[in-house]
Amino acid sequence: MRWVDVTVVGGGILGLATAREVCRRRPRLRVRLMETQQGLGRGQSGHNSGVLHSGIYYEPGSLKARLCRRGRAAMLDYCRAKGIDHRVDGKLLVANSEEEVERLGHLVDRGRENGLVGLRRLSAEETRSREPEVRALEAALVPEAGVLDYREVC
Repeated sequence: MRWVDVTVVGGGILGLATAREVCRRRPRLRVRLMETQQGLGRGQSGHNSGVLHSGIYYEPGSLKARLCRRGRAAMLDYCRAKGIDHRVDGKLLVANSEEEVERLGHLVDRGRENGLVGLRRLSAEETRSREPEVRALEAALVPEAGVLDYREVC
């Protein structure tokens, strides 16, 4: 085994991003990436839902909210630059009780404070016309949510 300066364990999205950043910042370092699977992104990164989050759930102004928004933009740029398939066709958050309608209102307010574009509430009829199989008292349309294949990103 040859001498290396840095060993990164895990060939998922985080391990690969870490190794890439070490190489970018310190190009003279010898970096080894170790993975137990028979390919990259075959662990948690390849088994997640593939959701590209919008940042609607996080406390406005929090580090988590800011990083989610920055990370989303960076991931979209990366996918475009590398020709990686992705879709940003939004998602619906549905409310089926009065309590959930109230929580939905808070989420929409939070999303707006976090700078989400095009976020809006939908009536039961608007929700049904958009997604005929969905029954809800109300919904929120989150246009900035999307999906991609993180295994392909890896």
